[in-house]
Amino acid sequence: MGLEAKLQQDGFFTTTFDAIISWARKSSVWPMPMGISCCAIEMMAVGDPKYDIARFGSEVMRFTPRQSDLMIVAGTVTYKMSHVVKKIYDQMPEPKWVIAMGACTSSGGMYRSYSVVQGIDQFLPVDVYLAGCPPRPDNLLNALIQIQEKIGRTKARDFQNLPNPELLKN
Repeated sequence: MGLEAKLQQDGFFTTTFDAIISWARKSSVWPMPMGISCCAIEMMAVGDPKYDIARFGSEVMRFTPRQSDLMIVAGTVTYKMSHVVKKIYDQMPEPKWVIAMGACTSSGGMYRSYSVVQGIDQFLPVDVYLAGCPPRPDNLLNALIQIQEKIGRTKARDFQNLPNPELLKN
């Protein structure tokens, strides 16, 4: 049996290591919910059967930062709370992403006071901003899809927590 006949009979596919790692990472994003105020109710709604975040591989909300790779900050962040949010973000392993959910998280919303942070991008790198007060659950799913597309475009060797490629040559 020749090679061509064998390939037609059994079939095969080729891919790269980067593609497999990117597919696995984008298909299993584990969110760390930071439900600080009213946006948290809409964030909880993505788990119900109508929106079903499980379709996107993110139904397991991790309440420990060491098992999360996506932080969803939902609600008004005060300066007192910002230190806690930053500490939790710092405890998350690389690579990690952030969604700023709602007007209060993105820009302080209607709270123009000395105690409210006017946008979490002052102390965290934000990947996706969600508009709304509060944003609808389907908008959060759209943000999750955007994060997954961003992860899919990232090469595995670009992640900071992988070992030095020079060490793997030996």
